Amino acid sequence: MSNSVHTTAPATTEVTIWSLEQTSPDDLRPAAVPEGDVRIVRSQIPLPEFSRFLYTAVGGDIRWTDRLGMTYAQWQEALDRPGAETWVAYENGTPAGYIELDPQDEGAVEVMYFGLIPAFRGRRIGGHLLSYGVARAWDLAERWPDRTPTKRVWLHTCSKDGPHAMDNYVRRGFRLFDTKVELEPETATPGPWPGAGR
Repeated sequence: MSNSVHTTAPATTEVTIWSLEQTSPDDLRPAAVPEGDVRIVRSQIPLPEFSRFLYTAVGGDIRWTDRLGMTYAQWQEALDRPGAETWVAYENGTPAGYIELDPQDEGAVEVMYFGLIPAFRGRRIGGHLLSYGVARAWDLAERWPDRTPTKRVWLHTCSKDGPHAMDNYVRRGFRLFDTKVELEPETATPGPWPGAGR
């Protein structure tokens, strides 16, 4: 009789990660401004509750999980860094999506998070929000005089992202500079709620 315990390895999924960049403000090819009452406003008061709302509402169905374990203090610290900015798209006064800019060394700015709440996808807001946010990455030093002027704007996306994400980045003038494949543990879609945005 064997007393060995059989353990099942956690399920994994293969994820392709693409890194893209712009190296000049002239690389940006802006999208058309959508019709209707769409405005993009900087969230000037760093507020973890609002940031976490945007993060879960935008990324819940595409398995954004990397920040879910962060404490309130960690969220606050991420938002309080000099040069960190969150720009929020509103349609008729309702948050539709956001872009979060992460200032880095030597004039680099990463588009840390970008996307739309599912109910607002497919309405031509995403291209406009990305265009506007990337333009704000390029002129970041105008609002943060202690920062080196932006020399590079970059981002990464992956095969878990929405079906139009890569096309939107390329149409806005981003160029691929790296591709890698990783195994990630399978995770349940964290929300905001099953069936939201359908």
